[in-house]
Amino acid sequence: MYSHGSESLIKQAREIQESELQKFYNRLGKLLQGKELSHETIDSLQRLLLILSATKYTRVLPPELQKRFISLLSSPAEQLQVLSSAVLRETLPPSGQEVNYNQENISQLNTHAASLLLSQAGSRPDLTSLCAQLLRGLEGRQSEGSAHSLTHTLPIINTILMHSPESLTEDHVTLLSKKFVDWLRYASITQGGGASSGGFFTGPRSRQPVPIAELDGTVSGDFFTVLCVGQGFTDDQWMNVYSFSLLRHWLLTYHSVSNGNSTSDTDDRSEVDGSVVSMVSATSSSSRLLPPKERLREKAFQYCQRLIEQSDRKANKRIDTDLQKACLVEAVCILDCVCEEDASLVFRTFPCIKALFGRLSSDLSYARVLLPIAQFYLHHGETAAVDCESVWSLVFGRLPAELFNDHFLAHELLRFLRLNLESLQLRVPQYTRSFPNLLKFLAWDSPATVDDFVDLLPSLVTTGTAVELLHTLLDLPCLSATLVLQLRSACLPISDTAGRPLLSLDAFRSTSYRGLFLFLLRGEAGSGDTIDRLSTLHELLAEAADWPRVIHCAQTVPVLLHIFFNTATKVADDKLLAHLILVILERSGLLLNMPKYIQEIHRVFSSHLLRLCKLHPSLVVDQSHELLEFSGATANVYSKEEVYTHVVWVLGEYLSVSCDSRCSVRLITSCFETLEAVLFEITSSAPPPGAVCPAPRVITTLMSALAKLASRSHDLIPRVSLFFSKLKTATRGGSVPWCTNEEDLVAIVTRGEELWSLLKAPGVAQSVLTPPSHITTPQWHRDTNVAMPLQLRALTSLTHSQ
Repeated sequence: MYSHGSESLIKQAREIQESELQKFYNRLGKLLQGKELSHETIDSLQRLLLILSATKYTRVLPPELQKRFISLLSSPAEQLQVLSSAVLRETLPPSGQEVNYNQENISQLNTHAASLLLSQAGSRPDLTSLCAQLLRGLEGRQSEGSAHSLTHTLPIINTILMHSPESLTEDHVTLLSKKFVDWLRYASITQGGGASSGGFFTGPRSRQPVPIAELDGTVSGDFFTVLCVGQGFTDDQWMNVYSFSLLRHWLLTYHSVSNGNSTSDTDDRSEVDGSVVSMVSATSSSSRLLPPKERLREKAFQYCQRLIEQSDRKANKRIDTDLQKACLVEAVCILDCVCEEDASLVFRTFPCIKALFGRLSSDLSYARVLLPIAQFYLHHGETAAVDCESVWSLVFGRLPAELFNDHFLAHELLRFLRLNLESLQLRVPQYTRSFPNLLKFLAWDSPATVDDFVDLLPSLVTTGTAVELLHTLLDLPCLSATLVLQLRSACLPISDTAGRPLLSLDAFRSTSYRGLFLFLLRGEAGSGDTIDRLSTLHELLAEAADWPRVIHCAQTVPVLLHIFFNTATKVADDKLLAHLILVILERSGLLLNMPKYIQEIHRVFSSHLLRLCKLHPSLVVDQSHELLEFSGATANVYSKEEVYTHVVWVLGEYLSVSCDSRCSVRLITSCFETLEAVLFEITSSAPPPGAVCPAPRVITTLMSALAKLASRSHDLIPRVSLFFSKLKTATRGGSVPWCTNEEDLVAIVTRGEELWSLLKAPGVAQSVLTPPSHITTPQWHRDTNVAMPLQLRALTSLTHSQ
């Protein structure tokens, strides 16, 4: 919130009277008439801005003051430009006082005036008119205009193209395409700024034009590009740099302009007027006969080819090496755009791209460049019929394996995957097999990458990868800890704050456990579902459970598991779903010892176990042996309460002939005896040392399951009725060792009495405990073919008072 002083100033600005405001306008107008603007003037401008912006009403400045502010837009002091632009934005200009620029005063255009122009354009015709005004300043020769104004004109046009491409006409596109060709291909090849050739008699008259140089210091023998250097640059060289920075966006979006009538001559032969053409690589006359768009593609192609050649030179300065990498990224992306528009250029471009990949693939410092190259291969590899195996081995292999801790690469690579998801699934089989490597980005920096994997994970779930992917997701905290150990192992021995060595680091360096960690660090799926000695691995990484990176990673796993199971139910067959149930039962007890993490995973397992069995009830019979084995282990009552409760509920709900005809009396009896033994054991003795009393929900779920099974096999009713009667007798003496809460005990006994009463009428018990689907989801109140609507109306009329 605002401080007390700030609130007081805002309150004063809102409550200023109109008479006081007019006096303030007059005093400010006199201050602005002075030749030198003092601190008082700046302070008054700031006060005016506060007054104008403190109220939601738009004020109108006096016409003379409005003109004064418009003139301040071209002031040499940027502070005045900022203040005047902000003031004009907050005011509604009088009719005829809008900020307009034409060919005569376009040289006054700057960043702040440009933003004001855009803010005043309230409709598409306004933007079209603004484009026409701006483009008129580009029609003259380069020497007639000011490069300073052109550098502001191009960003404005680019902004309009981004937000409202329909505001440009075909004539605008034609003109700009021609100008881009001139600026890109025909900039001066001599240094600007009056570079001296050196010597004792150096003077104004003895200065000779010095050619531009390459980044390695040699004299350039070809046309000017952004990778050329010199002591100074001419105006057209600056426009070359600006044009290159806007070229890709222009190529991507100029197709979205209005398709109005075009009056421009497509056969323009004046593009080289006033331009200095390189003698080494002058364009052929045939290229000048192309339409403007095609000519621009050709010149963009030549420009990017030259940039790739220049990037092979060893730069004298490190900052220039970074510039080379950035220009390579842009050049490859532009070539990709050009080839998307004209497929005939693919065959001319691929040799260059292939050679560039061969030169850079061994140097991972160029990883930022390798991703656009991979994009190019993905778009045009089939057209050129080239082998892309080495590209995908690098993108899905070495890059995530060795640069998982590079935040920029992680962002770029995951963005590449998201943008090309459908193409990768169809054309790149390595993609779905590379999830062990890709998940390293998530394991290392979960908060920054979890959104990407929320989108990517469904594409990685297939019938061939689902089981291994599930194990990998559950082991993500272990992978996070292993990545930390991998980086630390290259350093000196690490100790904790107490000076004790990290046991996990010693284990990572030990050959005895090397196989466990190598499996976590594997780069491709298919080497096995999980680790045989998971419990050993969890013991080795026990101290990593409180590392911040591991904790953050563990917090993302439940979210991803929900996405995994939701996708698996759509793509998996019954066999795979049965396998997933086995993984749920197995891994519920094999997780890194992080209590909150284990609790959340059990909650996810429970919810999706119910969903799987509800969608496919036959799975309960298919996996009855494993489910009974899990539910028959009394230890699971205390250590896996959530999962155990839901397994018992699933057995009682779906182990029925109505769900699967294979469900025999023998299977029902076997399940009954297993659950009966567990229920008798936990209600006849105190919990084991170190364990708490079983939750009331577990006991009531076991009781309900036994009652459901007995209602389907009436021979079992006496056994469960006997247990309920013993339970009631045992609790009459007060507290029992297996339940310390009196309210919980009363609820358990009450539930037992209800079930006992139901089982006295077996037919009623079965219809109540396991009602058929048409009972649980009735539509009687909507079905006009039955008498229920009539009965409901009759009952309503009887119960309502007249």
